[in-house]
Amino acid sequence: MSQHHPDLAEEQAYIEHAYRCLDESRQVAWKLRDLSEADLGGTFQARFERNAFDEALVKRLTDLDLGKAALVFGRIDRHPDADSDVAEGELESFHIGRLAVADLDANPVVIDWRAPVAEPFYRATGREPMALARRRHFAVDGRRLLGIEDELFGAGHLGVGHDDGLAESASAAPQLRGYSTLIASLERGRTGTLGDIVATIQAEQDEIIRSPQAGVLVVQGGPGTGKTVVALHRAAYLLYTHRFPLEDQGVLVIGPNRVFLRYIEQVLPSLGEAGVEQVVMADMIPDVRFAARGEQTDSPLAARIKGDARMSDVIDRAVNDRERPLRDDLVVPFRSSYVRLRAEETVRIVKQARRRFRRHNAARRWVEGEVWSAMAATWRGADEVSPRDVRSDVRSMPEVRAALDRMWPLLRPADLLHDLFGSMALLRLAANGVLDDHEYKALHRPRSEHVSDVRWSAADVALLDDAREVLGPMPRKDGKLDESDEIRTYGHIVIDEVQDLTPMQLKMATRRSLNGSMTVVGDIAQATGPLAPDNWDQVLDHLPDRKPSRVIGLSVGYRIPSQIMELANRVMAEATPGLRAPTSVRIGDTAPRVRRVESLASGVLEEVELLRRELPAGSVAVVADDDRCDEISDALASAGIDHGRAATTGLDHSVTVVPVSVVKGLELDAVVVVEPSEIVDGAEHGMRALYVALTRSTQRLSVVHRADLPAPLR
Repeated sequence: MSQHHPDLAEEQAYIEHAYRCLDESRQVAWKLRDLSEADLGGTFQARFERNAFDEALVKRLTDLDLGKAALVFGRIDRHPDADSDVAEGELESFHIGRLAVADLDANPVVIDWRAPVAEPFYRATGREPMALARRRHFAVDGRRLLGIEDELFGAGHLGVGHDDGLAESASAAPQLRGYSTLIASLERGRTGTLGDIVATIQAEQDEIIRSPQAGVLVVQGGPGTGKTVVALHRAAYLLYTHRFPLEDQGVLVIGPNRVFLRYIEQVLPSLGEAGVEQVVMADMIPDVRFAARGEQTDSPLAARIKGDARMSDVIDRAVNDRERPLRDDLVVPFRSSYVRLRAEETVRIVKQARRRFRRHNAARRWVEGEVWSAMAATWRGADEVSPRDVRSDVRSMPEVRAALDRMWPLLRPADLLHDLFGSMALLRLAANGVLDDHEYKALHRPRSEHVSDVRWSAADVALLDDAREVLGPMPRKDGKLDESDEIRTYGHIVIDEVQDLTPMQLKMATRRSLNGSMTVVGDIAQATGPLAPDNWDQVLDHLPDRKPSRVIGLSVGYRIPSQIMELANRVMAEATPGLRAPTSVRIGDTAPRVRRVESLASGVLEEVELLRRELPAGSVAVVADDDRCDEISDALASAGIDHGRAATTGLDHSVTVVPVSVVKGLELDAVVVVEPSEIVDGAEHGMRALYVALTRSTQRLSVVHRADLPAPLR
């Protein structure tokens, strides 16, 4: 990376010109919005069109606000094709950036990184130059150009840079694009939120980002391969390429926990896509309360069973068990005599309702109509009566309401599961032939006084959603179904850490897919969920299959230094034999430190202080078993070390205590892993959890222990 490149001043001037054009575009958009707001009259159609125009302008203004992100990060010079207006022998140049910018005469100044013309910036190689003569990388800090790195193509060149020794440094990893720029980016200190990689996307990553939208795309990537940012950049690319109809259909990003969502929340806005919905599973379940993090509400066996795909059958049968004919005739006074609802008639009504309606609540109105008709048919009075007459007179009677609620109760998902889990008899009925005795008994829990008192567990989320699908929306007062209670679908769904989702959770995600288009990313070696898969087929079995799925692997580890990866790979070899670890492209400054101490608290304090001296501007995480984190936090506080807790403050502090249960997907400059044996013993897939903890650092790794180390670390 040259800070004295002969074109440095010229490129700096071009970048300043691009920013002036961006500012002018923003000013034009504000003027148009002011004109739109000034005209408040007109017809309904005119007001509707004006509001739509205003929304588009607001989005455009949002897109144009880059904050501190760099606008321009590269340039390509290419040989023109036969149809080009460029003179023979000359090259055409394009500056590549975060979003498209034009001058006031509509001449392109910056090309959006997602545009087809920008593809060679990411994909060209010495063997496949894609008509490039040169690819130029900028090291930028906001508007300031710090350095230039060139890669030359054509005769005598192999697609690697020839600038200040770059060729020598890149020779160890010739497959990398913009080696010096990439390494400088990787070695930059972490800020507590995940940054985009739009300036340093590598060819294997770009292939995934620009791959076709259809079907399920699985991205298998080990630690540090960039699978999360690749998935988010793919979402931004698809929104750019398929703006209509994808923007209306919506894009959903599902993360494993709220710490992770806070960590990734700035990536899509930095790419000009702020309207993507980012959630954890529980966010998609309305009107219920969940147990606080760390509050144990399910036994390990119960959590495993609740994630099993068989629970869909249990829920279906639990609903069927609530659709019951009467045991005895119902006789109620009507006018001067009586009307009767015969038990055999209720058998017919329930059977027909099951055949006619796919969803439970939708059938209630029909069942009521059949009941009124059946009762009217038993009237033996002198005057003629209609089902409406019967309905008007008897529907408010307690015994009639009780009969209807026995035959076909209106049910919300929480009501159904509250009743089911609180009754061993109902569990036995629903699980008969589906679950073993010890399995359904593990689901039983004491019944709360009211359903609103229940604190649902993370494993209950998918069950509530499954019940919501089976039951359908509740009817409104006018008898029509409440469409706002329908499950929303999306045009594209991104799932991170997908290997930790249970079959029931995968089905929950599938339920939200409009067309089967998904990008799911994860690493089988890091699977620590209650039903951890051994291969991707076990995941794909529960995802949409309308179009063929694809599994693509990321083979290069960019984030983790090779010394740390070597230590972690010994753990991976025991945790998941047979899986191939990614190849690290970085050599760190120092090997991991492994220290045995008499006192964990004092050992952690010493290591944190040492890392803070070594990396004064870096971020430090102390990763431990969840039950150990309070003790560590208290020790740091007693020593006067300002620090955060990941579950409450994210990674906003320079020192953060991170429970191993939420560390997956995060990256920090330095990591202290505390008592590995506790991490291994504290989880069902403990060796995989330890592998995750050891692979979070970009620069330094320390292991502090008092007990014996797990075998792979000895």
